[in-house]
Amino acid sequence: MSQSPKIRVGISIGDLNGIGPEVILKTFSDNRMFDFCTPIVFANSRLLQFFKKNLKLKTLIQPIKSLDQISNGKLNVINCWEETVEINYGKEDPKIGGYAIKSLESAVTALKDDTIDLLVTAPIHKNAIQSENFKFPGHTDYLNQELEGDSLMFMVTDNLKIGLLTDHVALSSVVKHLTPGVISEKISTIHNSLIKDFGISKPKIAILGINPHTGDNGVIGKEDDEILRPTIEKIKNAGKLVFGPYAADSFFGSDNYKNFDAVVATYHDQGLIPFKTLSFGQGVNYTAGLDKIRTSPDHGTAFEIAGKGIADANSFSEAVFRALDIFKNRKMHTEITKNPLKKQIKKRPQEG
Repeated sequence: MSQSPKIRVGISIGDLNGIGPEVILKTFSDNRMFDFCTPIVFANSRLLQFFKKNLKLKTLIQPIKSLDQISNGKLNVINCWEETVEINYGKEDPKIGGYAIKSLESAVTALKDDTIDLLVTAPIHKNAIQSENFKFPGHTDYLNQELEGDSLMFMVTDNLKIGLLTDHVALSSVVKHLTPGVISEKISTIHNSLIKDFGISKPKIAILGINPHTGDNGVIGKEDDEILRPTIEKIKNAGKLVFGPYAADSFFGSDNYKNFDAVVATYHDQGLIPFKTLSFGQGVNYTAGLDKIRTSPDHGTAFEIAGKGIADANSFSEAVFRALDIFKNRKMHTEITKNPLKKQIKKRPQEG
């Protein structure tokens, strides 16, 4: 019996002056990783060899000219550019940001063409990537444009999952983004992801308040009473197990988050600060709600330690494993639900 093909993991290189290349090479310096998947980095093979030598790593690298040459048991690298690139560790550089986008765009094209099965992205520098042709604040917004569905930033570990109603939005603009329609849509995305991507049949979801102490009955803002509570009640009446709003300041310290399958934060730092405090180095940023799978580590470019060989690759490794798990869960969910049995009522023949 022939073995089923390994899952093809596409990898965008991220900012070359940051720790992205290092954590990629370190992750696949462990040859056991090749038992689980076949990785393909979208970058430049000579450049990856430079990083490998500079960081004194022993990762098995396989240059390929096209995606039909993918080799199992090695870190495949396909060239997205041919020219030599000057690396200045820790420096913000729009030219380097341009190479990060070349890598990302090539990987997303392969993802859309199904020549890779999923995407894991190394960190980009949000300012360095800005140009006339790329004006997105990050991966999530770009992927939302390129792929089908509605993207949602979902920070996940085995024991903690936090979704965001708003992500890269200025704090002063958060409330105007929190309409009943947006809240319902985002919670539906999280609910469906928990079922399809994480295998949780009846998800229990907590929602954090907008204002301190969820407004204290209107003393510290009316948004919780006027927007959040009525919307939560409608969602609950529709059959979803949603609860809240909870005061965010005590929710995590009291361990209340452990009573739920996921937590919904109303804005970026309300969710990301507790997540990274509790899970830094173990967490994964997952873009839920899309027809394709994308994960990334829970850290940024870490310019301050780039090139020193001390970057911890654990979160990138977790991003790879999480993407593989989600891919398998989705496949299983599709198999279970694609041909539901239909009961056929047969009429009994009349007697006589």
